[in-house]
Amino acid sequence: MSAAASLQRLRRLVAAVPYLWLTLFFLVPFAIVLRMAFSQAATALPPYAPHWEGLAQLGEFLSQLDLANFSLLGDDALYWQSYLYSLRIAALTTVFALAIGYPLAYAMASAPARWRGVLLVFVILPFWTSFLIRVYAWIGILRPEGLLDTALALLGFEGEPLRLLNTEAAVLLGMVYSYLPFMVLPLFAALEKLDRGLLEAAADLGATPVTAFLTVTLPLSLPGILAGSALVFIPAVGEFVIPDLLGGPDTVMIGKVLWNEFFSNRDWPLASAVAVVLLVVLVLPLVLLQRARLSREMAA
Repeated sequence: MSAAASLQRLRRLVAAVPYLWLTLFFLVPFAIVLRMAFSQAATALPPYAPHWEGLAQLGEFLSQLDLANFSLLGDDALYWQSYLYSLRIAALTTVFALAIGYPLAYAMASAPARWRGVLLVFVILPFWTSFLIRVYAWIGILRPEGLLDTALALLGFEGEPLRLLNTEAAVLLGMVYSYLPFMVLPLFAALEKLDRGLLEAAADLGATPVTAFLTVTLPLSLPGILAGSALVFIPAVGEFVIPDLLGGPDTVMIGKVLWNEFFSNRDWPLASAVAVVLLVVLVLPLVLLQRARLSREMAA
């Protein structure tokens, strides 16, 4: 075998690694969950009875397709309201994270080169502590007569305790805090590569700082905004720990519903249907966005 053929074969093997990874850790688990979603709950171990066992029965299964688990998600208000509430909380978390993260990333990218590494460490530093411990710390801060109330009293703001714990505001606060680094890092990567000469050229042409930001900086940082928004929004929709610890009984997100169906009710088929619909809700817009981006690039 010639050296060129060996190199070509090596390139194909390297190119196949992402597809192998996608197959093993996404498509195969998704197929298992999807098969479980079309099963029936049973008192057994595992607690479900599949409607088809192999490819030989696939035709018969498809001709008698049972969508009972998926129908229940639309009929029972608990599920579709949980989806809508999760999407709303995730959207608010993304907006607040972007509003805080963009100026932070811009300041980091504008700092002297010797300070950027230090500032980057400060952003990553919370990841060195357990996620659960950080969320528990917010309980001590937000609880009545906690650290926040004590600090306000020391500043002279006397009055009733704020009682933020077990509210939607506490959930938003915890989620924005936890997911803020996921917004800052892609924005910093995009803004650091920004050619400062373009801003100087815009200033030479008479653009004000606001106009230069809106016409140069913001469009060029759009990939970072989209990447950061996706990194925050997607995990925020299925978040379970933060709403469970900081939220009250009214903050029922779909992650909590999923947990209850799997581990409390042991209705694995219904929980799988919840997970499948959640995945479709999250992946479909991303696929459409990616196709629109590719179409624009091909048209350009």
